[in-house]
Amino acid sequence: MKASRVILYIILGFMAVLFLAPLVMMLINSFKPLSEIQTGGLMTMPQHWTLGPWREAWSHAQIGVEAKGLKPYFGNSVEIVIPAVVISTLVGAFNGYILTQFRFRGQQIVYALLLFSVFIPFQIVLIPMARTLGLLGMSGTITGLVFVNVVYGIGFVTLFFRNYYANFPYELVRSARMDGAGFFGVLWRILLPNSAPIIVVTVIWQFTNIWNEFLFASTFGSFNTSPLTAALNNLVNSSMGVKEYNVYFAAAVIAALPTLVVYIASGKYFVRGLMAGSVKG
Repeated sequence: MKASRVILYIILGFMAVLFLAPLVMMLINSFKPLSEIQTGGLMTMPQHWTLGPWREAWSHAQIGVEAKGLKPYFGNSVEIVIPAVVISTLVGAFNGYILTQFRFRGQQIVYALLLFSVFIPFQIVLIPMARTLGLLGMSGTITGLVFVNVVYGIGFVTLFFRNYYANFPYELVRSARMDGAGFFGVLWRILLPNSAPIIVVTVIWQFTNIWNEFLFASTFGSFNTSPLTAALNNLVNSSMGVKEYNVYFAAAVIAALPTLVVYIASGKYFVRGLMAGSVKG
């Protein structure tokens, strides 16, 4: 084996250890009794393994004024993420279809504005978004949080689909139109069935961003509609008396598990999807 390859593996291994160390520490301490952590055993293996912190974090942890754990807030996150990802993906595909398959006045301006939205910080849109949600009667609701995440994600998703469809073989689209496919027929029968790589990219990107999003969740959510990230913050900051660090670690792992599963299951497709629209085929 060449020396350069050995050095590369050493560097990659070192970076992997740095990356995984916090997760491993959280996992180890989430299975410890609190007494072991309090006696200074934060970096040691558990002497007595227990699932108590996980049960406490899921069902009985004190969050706000109620001791009901993360379970209802996990459900809120699922109710927000699934429709937000589906809607934003469909809207992005539609926008990419329009921007690449049709020519109209102001096309580049529309694309530039959508691209500009990618660089708008979260904080800038808080006040106008709060006003909009108030006018629509969606403040403090699951629907409102879905709406916010869809609107903020449209710029990213449109960029993905626009770049992918810009490299799509135009002959297939033209043949479909000659065979009688209409406006939506081309999109549903030709483009979307051949868009699996970029759809995977979009789903992973949107799922990760929305699941881990905190600013919108804490600003526009109410006590009963807050997603998991806001509940996790409230768990740590509202706990009184003894700090149950083992419960906090278990709660953090519970919050991170869905994104870990998504990346482990489909991470390789994410890179393939990004590369799929980068060159002319």
